[in-house]
Amino acid sequence: MSILTGMSIVLAAGMIVAALVAISPQRSIAISIIASGAVSLFASVMFLLLAAPDVAMTEAAIGSGLTTFLFFFVLGRVRGGGDD
Repeated sequence: MSILTGMSIVLAAGMIVAALVAISPQRSIAISIIASGAVSLFASVMFLLLAAPDVAMTEAAIGSGLTTFLFFFVLGRVRGGGDD
């Protein structure tokens, strides 16, 4: 593993930790949802750096994209209080 790859992995791990710190109970729910999406996106970058592009694409699509959208959709439904 080259020095640049090692530094990139350490940087990606640092971004994951920073996003995890942003997910705290004192913050709003929307910020927590965005931060959890960021954790998933940084994890997909980490998978890409570790030479697993198939896992990185899946994590980016499902973990970051679809799950974040689904959380915001449910949050809107719950706050709206609409009955089915």
